[in-house]
Amino acid sequence: MNDSPKLVRDRIPAIIDASGKRAVTRVLSESEMTLALSRKLQEETSEYLDNPCLEELGDILEVIHALLGSHHATWDQLEAVRAAKRETRGGFDERILLIRVQ
Repeated sequence: MNDSPKLVRDRIPAIIDASGKRAVTRVLSESEMTLALSRKLQEETSEYLDNPCLEELGDILEVIHALLGSHHATWDQLEAVRAAKRETRGGFDERILLIRVQ
């Protein structure tokens, strides 16, 4: 495993310890957590782009759920923002690729 610090899921230290190795950890401050989650979102998105599958999408979704806490928001609030934007700008159902604006 890479020795550089990285945000991991809550049960990973116990899994590492159970394997006979020792996980050295610390708890992040709220501001550190927000930054770490932003980096984790980039990491998980990159993994999805390399391997587009439901498991990788699930990882992205887990990070988004955690980021909601940084915004002091709920899933329902995020869904309302998404739905309002879809109402005014649409979704991606029609698969439109904008070539240029003249």
